[in-house]
Amino acid sequence: MEQALASMEAHRAVVMQDHLPLLAQWLERLIIAIELLAVLLLVVGLVRFLWDYLASEFTRADMVARVSRANLGRIVLARYILMALEVFIVADILATLLSASFASLLFLALLVLVRSVISHFLETEIQSIRAESPSQ
Repeated sequence: MEQALASMEAHRAVVMQDHLPLLAQWLERLIIAIELLAVLLLVVGLVRFLWDYLASEFTRADMVARVSRANLGRIVLARYILMALEVFIVADILATLLSASFASLLFLALLVLVRSVISHFLETEIQSIRAESPSQ
């Protein structure tokens, strides 16, 4: 039993905090700042979308102009979501540097895969919205 524990301890992942604690603390704060930036991007995108949506609903323009403005809001929101996802990926890569274990690398790979799929579908939707709108 003690040999098994000793073997597990010997194969423990190298953690930056063990060797460079000041750099690890700085990176943790940087990761939090980057994640807050991504959240801010999402909030700004949502506010811009709501502004365009409400402006399209409450203007006295014809239906084509209203739909065009609403579609523009959707495109803007999708762009902000894509930017935020890419910023979140940067934060996840830095977080993986803090604990270089196989589990964290696998988790990062899955996150990048999911976010890439979301990005693909958002890009496809943006292209279909632009194809629908003659003024885009």
